[in-house]
Amino acid sequence: MSYASEMKKELTLIEIDKDESFLSELSALIKMNGVLTIANGSLSISVQTENPAIARRIFSLIKHFYDVHINISVRKKMKLKKNNVYICRLDSKVKEILTHLYILNNDYTLKNKIAEQLIDSDEKKRAYLRGAFLAGGSVNNPRTSSYHLEIFSQYEEHIEDLKNILNSYDLNARSIERKKGFIVYVKESEKIADFINIVGAYQSLFQFEDERIVRDINNSVNRMQNCDLANMNKTVNASAKQIEDINVIEERLGLENLDEKLRVVAEARLQYPESALKEIAEMIDDGKLSKSGLNHRMRKISKIAQELREGNYEF
Repeated sequence: MSYASEMKKELTLIEIDKDESFLSELSALIKMNGVLTIANGSLSISVQTENPAIARRIFSLIKHFYDVHINISVRKKMKLKKNNVYICRLDSKVKEILTHLYILNNDYTLKNKIAEQLIDSDEKKRAYLRGAFLAGGSVNNPRTSSYHLEIFSQYEEHIEDLKNILNSYDLNARSIERKKGFIVYVKESEKIADFINIVGAYQSLFQFEDERIVRDINNSVNRMQNCDLANMNKTVNASAKQIEDINVIEERLGLENLDEKLRVVAEARLQYPESALKEIAEMIDDGKLSKSGLNHRMRKISKIAQELREGNYEF
């Protein structure tokens, strides 16, 4: 089971009580997964999902708040897809329930925006986000190469309202249009962790944080190794160039003809070709020579070698 599926399963196990915030969760679930039908002057609504745990959640929420009969059915998806589709169908008190959940207007049109009554407290906001994630949300496994959480909706106004709720918790959410609707998404790992905490999936939060810590540690180790390798390559390349310059001097001038301080440095570099300049500096003059002082001498050696190559050195 995917990380997102495990998280949704955990959310469906949150105990339902008489708190009105659970009506906000139910409103989001029906608004985003419901299909309204009008036939012969009668209303019916079918709420569909491929997740059996979410189907049970919808059934439990409706039965908890409304005294109605719910028809449950299961069918196979078309086009060779093997997933089941679970359908909760209501044929009675539909207008009453949808009006109570602020989904339906009096003229039988659907509300695209989120009614203020559904999000006028912190608990209701959290519950609505929980229902919206159950209905149209997804989140990458924290083990993957990128962090991404999103919620899909067919309605632009609804997505903008969801974005505003998310950003009321400082989650830096953004929205974008997709082929069949709109999404609101969060990319930062810390913000995704905050969202998981907000909707109440605490076991999933622990897993997310554990995976994130391990991944961040691995990334830090890799960066350190890459940095060490880059420094090593830099040292090797610099050493090779310095040795090349010293060999030119030895062949055309003779190291014994160099200034004493330059000769000591040149001989040390030839003796320790793989050492960094800081290490060589500590070997010379009992560690009294600084790295910058050694660099200065190496530049003089390089200048002499270049003048010898060009025939401009004055003996």
